[in-house]
Amino acid sequence: MKKFFMILAALATMAFTANVAFAQDAEAETAEPAATEEVAAAPANDAQSLTAAAPEVPLTQALKTKFIEGGPGFMSLIFVCLIIGLALAIERILYLSFAKTNAKKLLAKVESALNEGGIEKAMDVCRNTRGPVASIFYQGLLRYDQGLDTVEKSIVSYGAVQSSLLENGLSWISLFIALAPSLGFLGTVIGMIQAFDAIQAAGDISPNVVAGGMKVALITTVGGLIVAMILQVFYNYILAKIDSITIDMEDSTISLMDILTKYKENKK
Repeated sequence: MKKFFMILAALATMAFTANVAFAQDAEAETAEPAATEEVAAAPANDAQSLTAAAPEVPLTQALKTKFIEGGPGFMSLIFVCLIIGLALAIERILYLSFAKTNAKKLLAKVESALNEGGIEKAMDVCRNTRGPVASIFYQGLLRYDQGLDTVEKSIVSYGAVQSSLLENGLSWISLFIALAPSLGFLGTVIGMIQAFDAIQAAGDISPNVVAGGMKVALITTVGGLIVAMILQVFYNYILAKIDSITIDMEDSTISLMDILTKYKENKK
């Protein structure tokens, strides 16, 4: 359920961003006729005045134009890869942000609880702390009565489970990283086929005949590569956060075993 709400929040954020972009496009299109009238009022023989009065095309409007020129079919599929990939990446980033805990502070609380109230109080501290490190501590403390060897095996086994949970969904992000440029290259091939069909129909190899298909081919390729690069940045950032949390898990579990060994010796 928590994962569902994270994905929903990510999709809502991207939808809001898209609405803002389209609103900017509408404002630009509304202002465009007025700018055109000003250009028409300029002297016909003054080329510099016409160039200076020409309105700049907004970035969002230029992107929309290229999207249409690249072919709505393939460009829509590439855009869907971007949206779903970003939603999954944002969900992972939020999950990992909530999973990050101060391991040193948690170890200090667990050690203090052990000295004051024993295993039960230490388990309460872990139960009331979020994150994979606290969950691993809890599983280890839960089996303290079975011996330190059992505690160590439990920590190792549950640590592997927590590592798998941290990496959940990364395979889908990597899928969209590979799928986006593949769709772009597929659009390239189809654009080349359209160009050769136009040449065959016209019976002449001229730049105007070839330009249409080549333009579609290049735009789809660029779109797919841009989407793949954006998702790759998020993917590597997520991997870095997972490595950081995994290192904290390994270091803190070693420290926990030292604390439990010391606690057991003091009880003798």
